[in-house]
Amino acid sequence: MNSQRGFVLVIVLMAVVLLTGLVTVFINEVYLEIGSNRSSVDTTQGSLFAAAAIAGVHEQLKQAHAQRSYTALTDLWAKPILLDDPQGQLRISIEEENSKLNLNVLALPNGTYNEAYHAIAVRLFRQLKLPTDPIDAIADWIDEDATPHPGGAEADWYLARKQPIRPRNKPLLTLEEARRIRGVAELFDQLRPFVTVYGDQPAGAPAATININTAPRELLVALDDRITVALADRIIAHRTETPFRYPAELAQVPGMEQITTTLLTRISVKGTVYRIRAEGIVNGSSRAIEVVSRINGGAEPSILYWREY
Repeated sequence: MNSQRGFVLVIVLMAVVLLTGLVTVFINEVYLEIGSNRSSVDTTQGSLFAAAAIAGVHEQLKQAHAQRSYTALTDLWAKPILLDDPQGQLRISIEEENSKLNLNVLALPNGTYNEAYHAIAVRLFRQLKLPTDPIDAIADWIDEDATPHPGGAEADWYLARKQPIRPRNKPLLTLEEARRIRGVAELFDQLRPFVTVYGDQPAGAPAATININTAPRELLVALDDRITVALADRIIAHRTETPFRYPAELAQVPGMEQITTTLLTRISVKGTVYRIRAEGIVNGSSRAIEVVSRINGGAEPSILYWREY
């Protein structure tokens, strides 16, 4: 309980600091421009609340990362936060992007499949009861060659559309970009909780580790042909009781003794990339900010994505 209060306190303090310095200036400017338009003023305040929350979360995540060698769903950041204040309300949720499959490692630049991750993608899609042809289309979108995979598409297909576009032939920059890929838009909402375009991937490296402390059941099953739903549930039960501190500790789960060795280059126990959503509500008017940030030790977080709506 004390830790939870500490987490909230950091966010509240950041909000106070930012709002004290910014609200008067911004609100005065808004009044000058829009007169008595209360709704616009409330929306501006909601935006400031959300921005303050993002700053507070960044500070808390920096502190948490400095203190421990792993991240887990038992951490305080993994629980939704609702803050009520006389001036308004804040809703905050945080996801770890390292808990997901990075679509940018499904194929190598020369057009060949990145076999280990392609196999994970196929198993994941089957777990979700989704068609697997879009995996080929994703591979074609991110690779640099012009030969389509069996279920995929290259430039000729995209340029023949009613609204022609060119495939990037490079890694996806945002997850939303994947909607433009052949066959992905129709299943995007089902797929979104399990995939990312961020994560811990050294430049040019054909690997992006998945955090076994935070990965959902469906992705745990997809890690290897030998992992059943029952075995994935054992992994979840273990990490809930005792989060994994090192990838090799996965072998402590009964049934994972032989499988763990083959997974060590593809799994991790600590994430560094987070998707943070903060919504500020003032007098019924809402403004939200969604940001993807990389936590860089004690340095300032790197902003990989920012959207306000």
